[in-house]
Amino acid sequence: MEANILWLNVLILVVSLAALVWSADKFVFGAAAIARNLGISPLIIGLTIVAMGSSAPEMMVAASASLNGAPNTAIGNAIGSNITNITLVLGLTALLRPMLVASSTMRRELPMVMVTSLLAAWLLWDLELTRGEGTVLIIGFFATIGGLTWMALKNPNTNDPLVEELEDEIPSDIPFWKAAFWLVFGLGLLIYSSNELVGSAVVIAKHFGISDLVIGLTIIAIGTSLPELAACIASVLKKEGDLALGNIVGSNIFNILAVLAIPGILAPGTIDASAAGRDMYYMLGVTVLLLIVAGNGKIKEITRVEGGLLLACFIAYQVLLFYTM
Repeated sequence: MEANILWLNVLILVVSLAALVWSADKFVFGAAAIARNLGISPLIIGLTIVAMGSSAPEMMVAASASLNGAPNTAIGNAIGSNITNITLVLGLTALLRPMLVASSTMRRELPMVMVTSLLAAWLLWDLELTRGEGTVLIIGFFATIGGLTWMALKNPNTNDPLVEELEDEIPSDIPFWKAAFWLVFGLGLLIYSSNELVGSAVVIAKHFGISDLVIGLTIIAIGTSLPELAACIASVLKKEGDLALGNIVGSNIFNILAVLAIPGILAPGTIDASAAGRDMYYMLGVTVLLLIVAGNGKIKEITRVEGGLLLACFIAYQVLLFYTM
């Protein structure tokens, strides 16, 4: 009977992950289409709705985990997703096809990844995530969105390849009723699938004696990073390297500011010491590696060798978790 329950939860977890990824895509599609119908600039839609959409699965999982008494799963998901985005997603994408990065927008956003990562490390240093710290992060999230939007409106650079690629991604000529349907349906399925995902993950973790933190760092982090992987592969196949890197950079900034804020606001308290130590150090390390391989805003190609190095870092991290959990 116990084995049957385990396999049932494995099946629920797999189906929930697939539903989470699919519903996030439909939610973003509906929201972006409505914004376009309302006459909002494609650039603003790209910098806000589309950028936030890649972190929608992590945000929903963080809320569900926090409300169900597993805040360390939410924290692990935020940190683990950032590590996975840089090492697995960017690594596989560069291995598939070398990526030319030429966007001036990246000169602003790449340093922001490092700044937000250092902020997270500082906040978690005392092994507590308080409601006040969660509030600081969510204020930083809205300030970042507002700042990026203001800079884009003040200094529009229509020749920036990232701007052009973002605008090409915004759906057009979608009837309002259809956009509204996908917005509501996508959001509903996001909420439901995230609850089922967290519930099944907790059961599996308890069966194998795995901590809430590690389940968030591994299975859930990899699963919720699938939208970034799909988007990056699609972008690089269309030779839109700036958009691929922009997806990763934007997602990592929002994972720290929005996703990590959620357990602080909904379930403040003591955190797993490994999150502030082993996992935070690894995240900071691969973030520095990201700045190096991406050229920190300079025109540069991310090569297959660098992609292989990033992927090796992902494998090394999984081995590290296995031997230290």
